[in-house]
Amino acid sequence: MIDVLIAGGGYVGLSLAVSLKKAAPHLAVTVVDGAPEGAWKKDERASAVASAAERMLDVLGVWDAIVPEAEPILRMVITDSKAADPVRPVFLTFEGDGGDGRPFAHMVPNTAMVGALRTACSDLGVSIRQSTMVESFKSGEHAVVVTLGGGETIETRLLVACDGVRSKLREAAGIKVVEFDYGQSGIVTTVEHERPHEGTAEEHFLPAGPFATLPLKNNRSSLVWTESTFDAERLVKADDFLFEEELERRFGHKLGHLKVVGGRRAFPLGLTLARDFVAPRFALAGDAAHGIHPISGQGLNLGFKDVAALAETIVEADRLGLDIGSLAVLERYQSWRRFDTFRMGVTTDVLNRLFSNDITPIRIARDVGLGIVDRLPSLKNFFIRQAAGVASEGDPRLLSGQPI
Repeated sequence: MIDVLIAGGGYVGLSLAVSLKKAAPHLAVTVVDGAPEGAWKKDERASAVASAAERMLDVLGVWDAIVPEAEPILRMVITDSKAADPVRPVFLTFEGDGGDGRPFAHMVPNTAMVGALRTACSDLGVSIRQSTMVESFKSGEHAVVVTLGGGETIETRLLVACDGVRSKLREAAGIKVVEFDYGQSGIVTTVEHERPHEGTAEEHFLPAGPFATLPLKNNRSSLVWTESTFDAERLVKADDFLFEEELERRFGHKLGHLKVVGGRRAFPLGLTLARDFVAPRFALAGDAAHGIHPISGQGLNLGFKDVAALAETIVEADRLGLDIGSLAVLERYQSWRRFDTFRMGVTTDVLNRLFSNDITPIRIARDVGLGIVDRLPSLKNFFIRQAAGVASEGDPRLLSGQPI
């Protein structure tokens, strides 16, 4: 019997495995990943890693391997306009750091992050089972019997589902969710431009939704472009000329000629919040527990917060000789994370509804609000700290750069 089986080989599942083995090397940890061998190397996306998550990755010993590919976000610019407007007034700018002189975030290619975490898993003795999935499970008094594809069974003291926003394991555990479909999709791609971005991220609030440009290395930017689902699918299927013409209308000409250098995909956007994060010998983490709108760029960082809280809960229970899969132990993790997740879900939902429209009175009110924030240094510093995920008293230790 193993101690922890993690279903999902993305950054959440892998970082949880590394966190557990770093703090408690005697724990037997296995990751089950349904993707084919090497599939992670084809992921062209990049993610915004907040300062607190950077500290955590530093403690886990993987940040040094990631940082050569990471681009610091030094400045954030927010505008509100229509795509056809000749001038896009800047209503709000953020400049500052997340403490200790660190940028409040870095843009990191997913391949660099997952590759570093997989190497750490190998070095620490984490078993990764590739090209197979958890098909079913049955929780007992002392263990969970997990059935993999092909009929193989594994006994584990705790099963953690990190299998994404459409989690089949969450459904099998009988955990209900609050769901809302925004009727929007996020187009994700990478562009190359003539002039340097100088570490500036921009979020243009357009009537269809936010259009975010996020800095990457070598005069490139990652795009998260929100449109109605119908228009997003049309644009993804369009020929290169039409796609780049529509892209240029939104991106503008400040960085010179644009060229799409990555594949383009559209992901449906919605709000998904699990009503419970735990059940006997079962826990949710990452997108399996919460899926939010990318308007705040905090989806990945919510997942890392889950990891920090769940790892600390498991390790401290193990040190006290408690049953790491018992509901009494797992309730601490749930109470730690559920309110923060609900708050972020509501915040992103309100922001998306407020900014994804072209109603004149609402536009005037939100632009005035942005302008007021821009003129109040203390309020701006608060938002910078929120974007950086700066840990406060009572937060998991990994997020403040302390080992468990």
